[in-house]
Amino acid sequence: MTYRITGLHPSIVLPYRGLDDLALRTFGACRIIADNTPGYPCRITLEDAQPGEPLILFHHLSHDVSTPFRNSFAIFAREHADRAAEWHDAIPPVMQIRTLGLKGYDAQGMMIDARLSSAGEADSSIRVLFANPAIAYIHAHNAAPGCFAAAILRDEPAIRPISSPSS
Repeated sequence: MTYRITGLHPSIVLPYRGLDDLALRTFGACRIIADNTPGYPCRITLEDAQPGEPLILFHHLSHDVSTPFRNSFAIFAREHADRAAEWHDAIPPVMQIRTLGLKGYDAQGMMIDARLSSAGEADSSIRVLFANPAIAYIHAHNAAPGCFAAAILRDEPAIRPISSPSS
């Protein structure tokens, strides 16, 4: 069993790019300049911003399902991120150093299991959750603030065509 962790698509921050502070406030968002690291985890690049980097702090609907487990919260994203991170069978450093709440959902968006994972333990917790075939995907949340960190999906092997033996 393998898995992949993906950052959010960079288009998530496009509505905020280039807006001044007053305009950001009309969207319920604000610009934050990172003043230390770690501390400002970008949900697109899955890296902590470096001091001096601008990020947008905004409300994000992370689990858009028609179940009681619909979820949203504030997240950070680098204002000029242009590519979503993707990790295969590995934990991004931004998630390695934090305690995570891992929530396993079925295909209908119902949570069927969850784990609290201390720093450095996410890989084993993900594998335990995915050992249950009913879990279709996992959402990682930074445990203390409760904000969405990343989606974790089963990384199904590519389907290869069956070749027939030469005659």
